[in-house]
Amino acid sequence: MFEYDLHTHTTFSDGELIPAESARRAKISGYKGIAFTDHADHSNYEFILENQLKLKKRLNALNSGFNVLVGLELTHVPPELIKEIKENAIDKGADIIVVHGETIVEPVTEGTNRAAIEAEVDILSHPGLITKEEAELAAAKNVFLEITTRKGHSLTNGHVASVALKTGAKLVINNDFHAPGDAVTSEMASKIMKGSGLTDSEIKDIFENNRFLFKSKLEG
Repeated sequence: MFEYDLHTHTTFSDGELIPAESARRAKISGYKGIAFTDHADHSNYEFILENQLKLKKRLNALNSGFNVLVGLELTHVPPELIKEIKENAIDKGADIIVVHGETIVEPVTEGTNRAAIEAEVDILSHPGLITKEEAELAAAKNVFLEITTRKGHSLTNGHVASVALKTGAKLVINNDFHAPGDAVTSEMASKIMKGSGLTDSEIKDIFENNRFLFKSKLEG
């Protein structure tokens, strides 16, 4: 079951919903938890974390069977600066760090995928035409590669899945949620992964990866 979305955006970057509404809609849709991972660089990551950590404390204290994590998606950050921001963000309380990978639909700087993996971030999102060598490094560094349900970025899902299976890199699936309608059901998520060439058993493992990563970050 697709119960934990590890990559979402709010009005703290280019999402349409304030965090509380995003969390509420996710809960009503059947999710058990989401991570707020707004787009960040040196200019705004402290502001995002300071404010969203306040909400996390309030929401998770309710013990309502739904939890949130607070993190960042480092986006169009020069590769040589990724590790610095990642480490500073964790020091300031970030639960999870995602890096905006080398999607084929945006002009992401070459070398971003490798720099993110070398920095040992949690998830490399929509990594585009990731190389076999990069995926091998991701496996060694325990960096998860993302299968995405988001249009555009999803064009290379098949390649990402294939390379991950060949190298032992672990996969997660995320919505890259920005607006109502972006969150897919478990059934649709399964179909998207089947369309990427994954088997039922592999799909089950990916859902479990989402659950494991979310729970491990929540429990700290």
